[in-house]
Amino acid sequence: MSLSPIRALKSVLRPGGTPAFLVLSVAVGVLVGLAAAALILALDLVGEALSELRSGAPWEPLLFVPIGLLAAWLVAQRFAPEIIGDGVPDTIEALALHGGRIKTRTAPLKLLATTLTLGLGGSAGREGPMVQVGGSIGSSLARHWGVGEDQVRSLVAAGAGAAIGASFNAPIAGMLFAMEVLLRNFAVRHVNSVVLASVAAAVTSRSIVGEERILRAFPFGLSDPRELILYAVLGVLAVVAGAAFLWALDAIEGREFVRLPKWAVPVIGGLAVGGLAMIDDRVLGSGQEVVGSLVGFDPAGGAWWGLVLLAGGKIVATVLTIGSRGSGGAFMPSLFIGAALGAGFARLVAPIWSFTILQPGAFSVVGMAAVFAAVARAPLTAMLIVFEITGDYGLVLPLMLVASLATVLGERFQADGVYTMALRRRGIILSKRSEIDLLDSITVSEAMSDDAEVPATMLVSELAEYLAERRSHGVAVTRGDRLLGMVTITDIARKSHKGDATVEEIMTRNPVTIAASQPVSAALERMAALGVGRLPIVRDDDPERLVGLFKREGAVRAYQLAMARNTGHEVARQRLAARTHPGAEFFDLAVAAGSAADGKLIREMSWP
Repeated sequence: MSLSPIRALKSVLRPGGTPAFLVLSVAVGVLVGLAAAALILALDLVGEALSELRSGAPWEPLLFVPIGLLAAWLVAQRFAPEIIGDGVPDTIEALALHGGRIKTRTAPLKLLATTLTLGLGGSAGREGPMVQVGGSIGSSLARHWGVGEDQVRSLVAAGAGAAIGASFNAPIAGMLFAMEVLLRNFAVRHVNSVVLASVAAAVTSRSIVGEERILRAFPFGLSDPRELILYAVLGVLAVVAGAAFLWALDAIEGREFVRLPKWAVPVIGGLAVGGLAMIDDRVLGSGQEVVGSLVGFDPAGGAWWGLVLLAGGKIVATVLTIGSRGSGGAFMPSLFIGAALGAGFARLVAPIWSFTILQPGAFSVVGMAAVFAAVARAPLTAMLIVFEITGDYGLVLPLMLVASLATVLGERFQADGVYTMALRRRGIILSKRSEIDLLDSITVSEAMSDDAEVPATMLVSELAEYLAERRSHGVAVTRGDRLLGMVTITDIARKSHKGDATVEEIMTRNPVTIAASQPVSAALERMAALGVGRLPIVRDDDPERLVGLFKREGAVRAYQLAMARNTGHEVARQRLAARTHPGAEFFDLAVAAGSAADGKLIREMSWP
């Protein structure tokens, strides 16, 4: 009898069940909250240690910032190259192309690299790295629990969204960030896990680090509707600032400094950031304290031109930090730039604005939303993150105005936001599709090709004959039932080999895959993003077990099958509507084989 509760609990929490999935979501949120708190405390400890070492000399950033960037780069080079940079684009790529699979090592190493980068003075945000950390935690728990690919993606998005919720104590904004930026849709099946994880992470981090270390702002209001004109002008200025930030970041982050030793890039970038800090050290670190003063805690502020220069200095410092292979994000710098720009704009127009007394803090708050919307192309997240920081509805109209305006105008200046821009440099172009797709109803397993694999030991000459006989351009390469890679006729033509090599020597390793239960629309999205014509199909519970191959021609079969099913549903709906019509009567008669009605025309029979 004593074992019955345990057995009951195991049956309820079985892998794949809804209760277990929700418990996993909460667990992801708690772990992400702990990780966010650990990063905040680690940055505090490094800051305290530096304060004891510093003598107050203005040249000290020239020493500490390069050391931090170099140390972070060495960690990435030695252990995990994927931890360089923002972290959000890598999470989006994992969700869109890799079924949410992120290596477990990413979380601790990303935390270490971010602590080194920001703790020693690098100019960037901790939120982007925390998104990758949260995604890694969600992916690791999901894979070890043995859930399907769709639930893995849900938990990755939940962990990433929880990271935003934990960083700002803003669970609603974290949820929207996960749906709007990472998943790029608002599918109901993902909402529960994202909400639970975001709330759990926010509560956990707040209970550890306290309210005082989380960004907060005074509640502000709209004094006069005519102020909306000024907020609209601020929205346009935010677009210009956001476009400059994106242009500079794209120019340096995607550049290869081939004439320099690799170690020299973080050192030179660190020296440049340190030089800027000698002019104004407020550009160092994440800048959260500076933003806190701009949005109301230090109403005296400064001259308008000083604040505008501060925004420009933060753009340059952040670009140099991320471009120098540091570990930091663009989330908090966008808020910093917006806060400085908004406060400077308010101080500029205040002497000539006679209708109301302008509040620089209110313009800082709205500027934060405007620049983030222009940079990230996420208007809903921009509005909600600022709303949760202030905890008040007073600025809801200006927030809606500038977030929408900045998003629309920002797309005119530059097609990509800060996250999709990084993916485009990697050759990944994510398509936008509607929430309801005809091909969502067909799984890739229903449209796959069976002749999908060749053994790794096959000779290249044999492979060429194999592909020619089947008029195929590529197949998967396996050893036993394990997927090793993909090989195409392009690989045969491009790879030179002495004598006759094996397929394993010329194949492309670690190909992007699709789980058997995923819809055809997801497969087409991944193929379009990568520009490939086929994807290996793997089992949901084993991403290395090959099931089949999805090709472009499979999309035609899937479309025909979806149309047939859709037609059947439409006929059923029409029949139901006819049955419920007043006065209608229906008679269902089964015609058995060999009966008097078998083979007769309808008009030849006597019907009721």
